[in-house]
Amino acid sequence: MILALDTATPATVVGVARPDGTLLAQRRHDPDPGERPGHTQQLLPLAHAALTEAGVAWSDVTRIGAGVGPGTFTGIRIGVATARALAQGLDVETAAISTLQAIALGAAQGRGRPNVLAILDARRGEAFVAAYDARGTEILAPAAWGPERLATVPRLHAGSWSAAGDGAVRFRAELEAVGVAVAPDDADLHRVSAGPLCRLAAEAPPVSRDALVPEYVRAPDAVPRR
Repeated sequence: MILALDTATPATVVGVARPDGTLLAQRRHDPDPGERPGHTQQLLPLAHAALTEAGVAWSDVTRIGAGVGPGTFTGIRIGVATARALAQGLDVETAAISTLQAIALGAAQGRGRPNVLAILDARRGEAFVAAYDARGTEILAPAAWGPERLATVPRLHAGSWSAAGDGAVRFRAELEAVGVAVAPDDADLHRVSAGPLCRLAAEAPPVSRDALVPEYVRAPDAVPRR
């Protein structure tokens, strides 16, 4: 069985799936406005609740998939460290999941679907972005962009475009100005979801626990004191 988790955004998301990625149960915590993310307090209780709902014991878990970002630095570290610790304790394999790819997969549904820009608000006036064509092939690897570069998105690949993620909401004006479609602010496709996480966790090649590391994309905000 697969246990997949992501803490790269303010949400804490957990899914339990069969080895082929079929979702069996999911749990999430989304902080209210003004509330701090609950990654530390929520992650393990949510995982236990999802496993219980799926009728799966911790000892049945054979693979742990962890969202490695990009996203919030503290959130990613909590998720990756927890996944590594669980994998060591359960003696199971690990898989790295791109948080942006999970968002894109959740947004790419239906026939005639467009290219997808997965975009998260990176603070500092920037966005974490990655792009995928209609078949899910990566067009643009995860990167940190200033908003002025969003005008170049339609030139990345032919065809229509849509954008998903909280960055799509944050930079709606810049994206819609160049013809990139953005769903309403409260659309589920702007959130990381357990279904795509589990599917990617099933498909991803296993990595060693030491190789399961955050994908920060840019330097962290905080630096060690000298």
